[in-house]
Amino acid sequence: MSVEDTSSDQVWLLHVDGSSTTQDSGAGIVITSPQGEDLDFAIKFDFKASNNEAEYEALVISMRMAHEAGARHLLAYSDSQLIVKQVEGTYESKEESMIQYLQQIKESKTSFDHFQITQIPREENIKADCLSKLASALEDCRTRYITIQYLPEARALLGVQPIMTREDWELLPSDG
Repeated sequence: MSVEDTSSDQVWLLHVDGSSTTQDSGAGIVITSPQGEDLDFAIKFDFKASNNEAEYEALVISMRMAHEAGARHLLAYSDSQLIVKQVEGTYESKEESMIQYLQQIKESKTSFDHFQITQIPREENIKADCLSKLASALEDCRTRYITIQYLPEARALLGVQPIMTREDWELLPSDG
């Protein structure tokens, strides 16, 4: 029985992405409950990680978070072909660190009744990608809240009025 065969009111969705720059790395995680509520996380790593390690960290952390949130049926999405294929068993891993990540994921999978991971195009993983880039870009990032506001239209273009009309100019007192 696959996750897709499970009633949609029980399936949790998980979108993950890892980001690594020359200075920092982080994870972007979007956990969607069966009711459609998103839990968004930008997690900055306090250690160096390659891009693949960041992708694996994102998956390991998010699986733990989804389980703690109550998920029993989890459908995970990642844009990393390597990570998805290694987790599926299609690709073999020879690096010791990747083998350790795979072992952690294998152990985490046992905490779910059903688990499935699917590779998706980057365009379908934009939210997790943005969160991972935000996490890896922030300096001295401890737990904090970031306010994101919605601006429906450009403020500079609102209420642009002429400052002075010709009639106003003619009414100004003369210097003489």
